[in-house]
Amino acid sequence: QVQLVESGGGLVQPGGSLRLSCAASGSIFTIDTMSWYRQAPGKQRELVAAITSAGSTNYADSVKGRFAISRDNAKATVYLQMNSLKPEDTAVYYCNVDGLRTAGWDKRPFDYWGQGTQVTVSS
Repeated sequence: QVQLVESGGGLVQPGGSLRLSCAASGSIFTIDTMSWYRQAPGKQRELVAAITSAGSTNYADSVKGRFAISRDNAKATVYLQMNSLKPEDTAVYYCNVDGLRTAGWDKRPFDYWGQGTQVTVSS
C-alpha cells in the first residue's frame, strides 16, 4: 500500500503565501506524476498543478504566475508554493500521486489521493 500525508494548509489573508507538502510512503517502486487538485464548496474538483518524473510542469490558468509546484524525489514529496493568494483560491487541496508499487514479486500501478488540507483566504 501507499500512504500520502498532506500538510501546510491554513488561514491566510489575501496576498499572502502558503506552502503545501505531500509526502508519499509505503511500498513504492517508482513515482510518475505528482499533482495538486482543489475542490471549493459546490464546485467540482479541479487540477491546480502537476509535475512529472522528468520535471515537466502544468498549471491551471487561474494560478499561473502565482503558484509553483516542485518535488523532492529522494523524499517522495511534492510541494505547492502558493503566493499572492486570492479569496477564490479557498478550497480543500488534495495531492494525487501515481506510479508503480511493489506487491510481492510484482509491480502494480497505483493512483492515490491525500486526505485533503483546507486553505482559506480571507481578511
